[in-house]
Amino acid sequence: MKVLITGSKGQLGKELLKNIPHDIEVIPSDRKTFNLLDLNNCREFIFDNKPDWIINAAAYTAVDLAEDEEEKAILVNSEAPIEIAKALKKTGGKLLHISTDFVFDGESSSPYKIDHEPNPINIYGKSKLLGENGIKNVFQNNDQYIILRTSWVMGSEGNNFAKTILKLLKTKEKISVVYDQIGCMTSSKYLSIICWLIIQKDITKNVNNQKIFHWTDSGVSSWFDIATEIGELSFKLNLLKKPAKVVPISSENFPTKAKRPNFSLLDCSSTKELLKIENNNWRCSLLEILQELKSKNFLM
Repeated sequence: MKVLITGSKGQLGKELLKNIPHDIEVIPSDRKTFNLLDLNNCREFIFDNKPDWIINAAAYTAVDLAEDEEEKAILVNSEAPIEIAKALKKTGGKLLHISTDFVFDGESSSPYKIDHEPNPINIYGKSKLLGENGIKNVFQNNDQYIILRTSWVMGSEGNNFAKTILKLLKTKEKISVVYDQIGCMTSSKYLSIICWLIIQKDITKNVNNQKIFHWTDSGVSSWFDIATEIGELSFKLNLLKKPAKVVPISSENFPTKAKRPNFSLLDCSSTKELLKIENNNWRCSLLEILQELKSKNFLM
């Protein structure tokens, strides 16, 4: 089975390459070989390689910058995935498209289920929802796609919140982190494993004809909780001798160009049931990430 990975040099892409199942032939790609800003390039690459699956792990993820670069965000997060879907519909290949918790508005008081009505509140979320809807419109009800929503992805690869906070904890005496945005982090390592399980089990053929799934680590946290845990674990692991103090701050007192959902916890129960797997607790995932960063001498 041939699987094309878009964004193979990003944090999820690198984890996907680390965890390739033995029966999979991977076609890695990056901006040079598969440029989501060049739709003709994407189409031709798919027609030339005819992958059985594409994992679309590439995206425009600069949430604040997207407010100023709406056209670019929509091109990468919506128009390109739609063109990928159109090409795969012709070749008979299948698409695993990675989406986001930011398709929701954050007004819920309970974890978002897969059938909850999306209502994004920033350009990034809107661009990702346009991508989701476009893919669904291309494939209609056939068995050629899965949309996997996730949130707060971090790991030892690529750029992410955990690595940024670790650097700040080393270089600052005090850092302020928002406490009133609630959700859950997702280990890029375990997200990659779920992606491969989805393909190996080919859940496009599940009896409920369900095409949208959610996956995060287990538990609930704020960004402040995660930053605090990073500080405590980095001290215990001797990554940092004296981490900076982490101070809670409200979103109101930490304005950003793009509005963020106050609550974006995803309900992963249907994914766990279908794949017969449990999600890792976020604190355990964070410990693994920091241990791996220590082994790489990340802060040296």
